[in-house]
Amino acid sequence: MAKAIEQLEQVTIRFAGDSGDGMQLTGDRFTSETAVLGNDLSTLPDFPAEIRAPAGSLPGVSGFQLHFADHDILTPGDAPNVLVAMNPAALKTNLRDLPKGGTLIVDTDQFKERNLQKAGYEANPLEDGSLEDYHVHPVALTSMTVEGLKGIAGITPREAERSKNFFALGLMSWLYNRPTDGTLGFIEQKFGKRPEIAQANATAFKAGYAYGETSEDFAVSYQIAPAPMAPGTYRQISGNTALAYGLIAASKLSGLDLFLGAYPITPASSILEELARHKAFGVRTFQAEDEIAAVGAALGAAFGGSLGVSTSAGPGVVLKQETIGLGIMLELPLLILDIQRAGPSTGMPTKPEQADLLMVLFGRNGESPVPVIAASTPSQCFHAAIEAARIALKYRTPVYLLSDAYLANGSEPWLVPDVATLPDISISFATDPEGFEPYARDPETLARPWAIPGTPGLEHRIGGLEKADVTGSISYDPDNHDLMTRLRAAKVAAIANDIPLLEVDDPGLVDRNGATTLVLGWGSTYGPIGAAVKRVRRAGVSVAQAHLHYLNPFPRNLGDVLHGYEKILIPEMNLGQLLKLVRAEFLVDAVGYNRVRGLPFKASELAEAITALVES
Repeated sequence: MAKAIEQLEQVTIRFAGDSGDGMQLTGDRFTSETAVLGNDLSTLPDFPAEIRAPAGSLPGVSGFQLHFADHDILTPGDAPNVLVAMNPAALKTNLRDLPKGGTLIVDTDQFKERNLQKAGYEANPLEDGSLEDYHVHPVALTSMTVEGLKGIAGITPREAERSKNFFALGLMSWLYNRPTDGTLGFIEQKFGKRPEIAQANATAFKAGYAYGETSEDFAVSYQIAPAPMAPGTYRQISGNTALAYGLIAASKLSGLDLFLGAYPITPASSILEELARHKAFGVRTFQAEDEIAAVGAALGAAFGGSLGVSTSAGPGVVLKQETIGLGIMLELPLLILDIQRAGPSTGMPTKPEQADLLMVLFGRNGESPVPVIAASTPSQCFHAAIEAARIALKYRTPVYLLSDAYLANGSEPWLVPDVATLPDISISFATDPEGFEPYARDPETLARPWAIPGTPGLEHRIGGLEKADVTGSISYDPDNHDLMTRLRAAKVAAIANDIPLLEVDDPGLVDRNGATTLVLGWGSTYGPIGAAVKRVRRAGVSVAQAHLHYLNPFPRNLGDVLHGYEKILIPEMNLGQLLKLVRAEFLVDAVGYNRVRGLPFKASELAEAITALVES
């Protein structure tokens, strides 16, 4: 008799286990099959900071959370509905997030005395009644996997045990009616060089699926219908992959070769890894010996006529600042991608934070303004990269693009754009020696000519010493220094005329009952803020929201927007950096909601903060 199928609107699942249990691979495969079915989705991978923490230890737990639904969603979910815990440490570190009544699937084979001690349990939670508030499904994942693979030649007991993540994936694929062909094809391709490993993983996956079908412990499976989406071609994409693709697109749209100078650093390294795969598109990647060499090479590539890019995270960006100051003095286009992480110093390398804003704005010597753009979602990273390149090329200036670990590793469906809709950001180099002056300026953009080395008659001096207006000669004249400082600042400020006005989502503007409270965000807070605003509106609270993608210069209507509301809330994963800028520049009594936990905001906590401010 077939088991019943129950329809759900949405569900949030978290896979958690030891860092060697393959939780990221498991979550990624489940996500891929969910994307194929057409659900809207959002993910939150959670990596341990240690390269290889002791097996079974609390610091070594790796997690992957996936929220998928039959409607538009904005976050990976505040809390899981289902927790798959592969060992006691995974249970200990994640149980606090599982609401009462939630579903808990545990690998009972791992709840042995030694593993319990490592996780800090005095008694087995599967036996002491401490889990009675949850729907617990004890599954002997490890032993069933090992038993099912005994007949496969060439597989050691340890290799058989490592296939248990695919058993868990098969079980969850049955439970939520995910397709299987894609995962089986993935296994064959990924492990094709070792056919016995491919066979073992495929067998474990099928065994987990069959266990769900036949076990009396699972009486119901679940379906989530596809979400309505605009027509087109979609793919699952992470923030770092979207940044890489955006940089490649910018290279083609500008007609310039792409050069990436980078030093591996979490969570930016995967951009280097992705771009290194695309040499066929004219991409050149240089893995430097340190951060300073990386950005120096990128600036040199820009001087040579390429689209120069350097990627890093906060600790590396600190080291790049002197070279970025040189780029400001040389007035050359240069992209610096800061994939922010929790600090200071090494901090929490795998956790997100938004604490680099003031550093990228003011962390250099002298008056050295640069444009700053922030991405807001994993898929929007693609367009943010193109826009950062457009501004850098058009205005001949270094540009910062801010992302963070949440966007970098998270994924969502991406509507692959029609190339014809992407902007033309092509540029022209100076070629005519007649009347050429290296620091003459375009009257509209204030950008100087871009004369690449080897162009006859366009030889000119470069370097970090102050330049004379127009001629570019070294100058120590006080009045000239004042003029050049103001010109560089004016060039960046004028970009405000070349970016969109800030859009405000205020339903009251339609029904003539405008909100009095505005929630203003930037960067990866876009999803949690949007979800929180939806919640409070459903509860009858009138509130407006706006989100900044341009942080220097601000959109030219930002002041008017801010002064149109009585109360302004600015949620940030820092201690109030945008808040300081807004209060100083626009003299508004904005308040902040600030947390630095190495985790993205939950929509529920922001909804409470919004409601409290509205009612205060």
